[in-house]
Amino acid sequence: MFEERMAAIEGCEDGFATASGMAAVNGALMGLLKAGDHVLASRALFGSCLYILDEILPRMGVDVTLVDGTDLDAWRAGLRADTKVVFFETISNPALDVVDIKSVCEMAHEVGALVVADNVFATPVYSDAIAQGVDIVVYSATKHIDGQGRALGGIILGSKDLIRGKVEPYMKHTGASMSPFTAWIMLKGLETMDLRVRAQTASAAALADALEGHAKLSRLIYPGHASHPQHALVKAQMGAGGTMLSFEVKEGGKEAAFRVLNALKIAIISNNLGDAKTIATPPAATTHQRLPEEQKQMLGITPGLIRLSLGIESTEDLIADVLQALEHA
Repeated sequence: MFEERMAAIEGCEDGFATASGMAAVNGALMGLLKAGDHVLASRALFGSCLYILDEILPRMGVDVTLVDGTDLDAWRAGLRADTKVVFFETISNPALDVVDIKSVCEMAHEVGALVVADNVFATPVYSDAIAQGVDIVVYSATKHIDGQGRALGGIILGSKDLIRGKVEPYMKHTGASMSPFTAWIMLKGLETMDLRVRAQTASAAALADALEGHAKLSRLIYPGHASHPQHALVKAQMGAGGTMLSFEVKEGGKEAAFRVLNALKIAIISNNLGDAKTIATPPAATTHQRLPEEQKQMLGITPGLIRLSLGIESTEDLIADVLQALEHA
C-alpha cells in the first residue's frame, strides 16, 4: 500500500520500499550497474552517497566520474558511450545547489544512460522529477514522509520494468526491504505530509527574508530566495524553495557556529531533517566530516556552515530564536 501511494504521489508506475534512505540509494545503483559500467554523478552529495560512489562501486569494477552538478557543460563533457547511470541530488546537501533536471536528463538519455535522482530536499510535495525526465527517484522516507522522527525508511520509484525487473531482485535477495510495521508508520506520515511540508516551506522562506543581509552571516543559502543563484530554476522545477536553509557564520569558524547552535532554544541538534521539529546541523562536523578538507572547501562546506531543517513550530518564534542565537556568534 505504501509503495502504491508513493508511486501515485510521484506520478510513476511502481515503487519498492526500503529499510532506509541509503538502502534506497544503494539499491537503485547496485540494481542497475555491473562491472565495466560508468557512472556520472554530481560531486555535491550526502556523505554516505559519496562513500558508495568513491569506495563501494569502484570495488565492484564500476568507473565513477564526479562533476559540478550545476554546470551543464561539465555534465556534457562527462558523459560517455558506456555511461549507464547518471546520479544527482536534485537539491544538494547541505549547500543547496540545484541541478537542471530536464537538461541533464535529455543529455543522459542521448547516450542511453538512466537517470537516478535523490529527491529528498525537493520532497514528494514539490517533486516533478519523473515528468522532467528522471527514470528513478529515491527518497529517504525517514525525512518528510514520516516527518516525525519515528522510523527509518526509504523508497525507490520508477517504471514497473525498472522497479520489478532490476531493483526488486537485488533488494529482495540482499534484505534491505522495509518492514510491514514501518510501512504502516509511513502511511500515517503521508496523511499529514502535504500540510507539514507547506508549513515548513513557508517558515523557511520567512526566515530567509529575516536573515538576508544579517551582519553575522557571510552567506545565506535558500533556494526559494531571490538571492539564490538558481532561484529561477528552482521556481520552474519545484514552484517553491523547500524546507531547508543553510547559512554561514561570518567569523569564528567552528567555534562560532557551535556557539550559535548551543544558543538555539527551539531547534534540536541532529543529523536528521524533514522533521516536524526544527533541526540544526553543522555539516562539516557531522554529515560530511569524512570528506577531505579540500573537497569540503570545493563544496562550500565550511566549519561555520549551519544547515537548518525548518519544522512546524511558530514561524515568528523560529525567526526570533535564530536571530537571538546569532548574537552569540
